[in-house]
Amino acid sequence: MKKKNLLPWTLALMVLAASCSKDDVNPGGPVLSPAQGVYVLSEGSSNNATLGYYSLSSNTLTGNFYQQQNPTQAGLGSIGNDMTIYGSKLYIVVNVSSDVVVVNAATGTFIKRIAFKEGSTNKEPRYAVGAKGKVFVSCYDGTVAVIDTTSLNIATSIRVGTNPEEMALSGDNLYVANSGGLNFPNYDSTLSVVNVNSLTEITKIKVGINPQSVTADDQGFVYVSCTGNYGSIPARLVKVKISDRSIAKTADTAAGRIRYYDNKLWVTGGYIGLPYVRTLSTADFSQTRANFVTDGTAIATPYGLDIDKQNGDVYVTDARDYVSSGQLLCFDKTGRKKFAVNTTPGVIPTKVAFNR
Repeated sequence: MKKKNLLPWTLALMVLAASCSKDDVNPGGPVLSPAQGVYVLSEGSSNNATLGYYSLSSNTLTGNFYQQQNPTQAGLGSIGNDMTIYGSKLYIVVNVSSDVVVVNAATGTFIKRIAFKEGSTNKEPRYAVGAKGKVFVSCYDGTVAVIDTTSLNIATSIRVGTNPEEMALSGDNLYVANSGGLNFPNYDSTLSVVNVNSLTEITKIKVGINPQSVTADDQGFVYVSCTGNYGSIPARLVKVKISDRSIAKTADTAAGRIRYYDNKLWVTGGYIGLPYVRTLSTADFSQTRANFVTDGTAIATPYGLDIDKQNGDVYVTDARDYVSSGQLLCFDKTGRKKFAVNTTPGVIPTKVAFNR
């Protein structure tokens, strides 16, 4: 059999590979494979945090998925606050129990429970972000703990502001919202900038009273929702320019969770705002949609907000009355409902993570 000349094809493939390595297909990050299912974490009330799993192929939710997969393990604990998938592992932040529970991201099977304690004091972990082979966890003791993802031990802790909450990664820096939430009426008002290579706080940026939620865009800006003091100081949304760490824009508006996607900000009203998911212009914070939902679907208490950047699906968790089981809702990017399911037995669903 005569051999074909493979050189032109080889060169073409090399050029294609080089262009793909230089430029991501998705401007906001690497190419994502479609989600097979979604994990949903419910805070619970007293020692009953739950991890559920919704299969996108069978359209069913297993509300007690963690217990089903780990029948010999104790429950997650008290107040499931956040979770993130990094590498092959899912890291579940359990605030009051002061643990991070690590499970296999594909199967949900238990790997390790990392105790967040310093002597006899609980660090009270809040939120988690993965980067550079580490998982960074904000803690109410005024630190960001650094988990080594190989040993699954806390390698070090970085001192930041008071009672840090959400974090966002942009480049080599982590932006940490320091709320001071336990110091009423003396709230914090700063955003810590932490370098993920040197594992040090570079500086603090003053943004507004009681900062909570943070998100970063792909244009060199970070956005922070500041809750105010629930009275005389109003809630505020702040845009920070990364290059010189200056305040580029502020607006008095109530925002609970904020997320960046498709050149827009997606915003829940939080405790003091309207019960809708709004979209805002990143340029001037003008409202592009007063209610993202376009098909009339009602959400009693929009609580968690996550966006699948592979297809633009928007996931909203409804805490309802904070006592009974909540609901997980999924909308397409036009605002039409794709599905809604109760999170039974999960109470106060707060976070979604995508199993790809």
